[in-house]
Amino acid sequence: MAPPSPFLDHIVIDVRHRIDEAEQCFAALGFQLTPRGHHTLGSSNHLAMFATDYLELLGFGAGGASRDELQSFPIGLNGLVFKADDAERIYRHALAAGLPIRPVQSFSRPVTVAGETQDARFRTTRLDPNQVPMGRVYFCEHLTPDMVWRPEWQAHPNGARAIARIVVATAEPAQTAPLFQALFGPAAVAQGSRLTVAAGAARVELAPLAAVAEEFGAAAADPAGRSEFLAAAEFTVTSLPETARLLRPTAGLRVEERRVVVPAAAAFNATLVFTE
Repeated sequence: MAPPSPFLDHIVIDVRHRIDEAEQCFAALGFQLTPRGHHTLGSSNHLAMFATDYLELLGFGAGGASRDELQSFPIGLNGLVFKADDAERIYRHALAAGLPIRPVQSFSRPVTVAGETQDARFRTTRLDPNQVPMGRVYFCEHLTPDMVWRPEWQAHPNGARAIARIVVATAEPAQTAPLFQALFGPAAVAQGSRLTVAAGAARVELAPLAAVAEEFGAAAADPAGRSEFLAAAEFTVTSLPETARLLRPTAGLRVEERRVVVPAAAAFNATLVFTE
């Protein structure tokens, strides 16, 4: 069975019970967020939609139920999600590769467009989060993509257009790489100054902990005692000077020659990088 091709679908920042605060925070950071959605699984979310991928804020509203797979992770960037054209086939592939994959799960959430409410429907297959320390790595099959990728949700005041990079901080990149090689094939991980996985327009970088600390300094995420975690997300923007101007009030903002860095302390323990 041929492995799937890696193509980023979305990333997830867990905000837990602070979803109201997170909505205000990311709106102030210049993301246009979708109206709050409520999954049949019990969680709630807001999305920042781009052309082919998106950022998800995942938490629980008033009276919202928790989800077991979220309990072992702190607030922060914890979800790395790839596209699936057939979640069941990917499940069988991962199972045959000896990976700790969970069976396909179906769920939905209502979406209201032009006054009409319909269900956005999904099928996912997830690696066991108890056996993959970096976070929740899974595949999402969109059964109703037209209910998710709406052009009216894709224009952001901060100019963000796409997710360009996800940094995985890991004590041993060479020991983390086989996970992606088993998922996507032996050639999936490219050698270089950092091990990388090309995932459509984005790339996933496996970086040593010391390199992440050196790159981001005081803007780095709190690992909360973990030796492997999703450390940062980078977005391409239309105009870096305009992005810097909008984000100037952000505490601890770093405006550099070719990028703007929002410290994790100002973005729910997720370091956000903006580049052209």
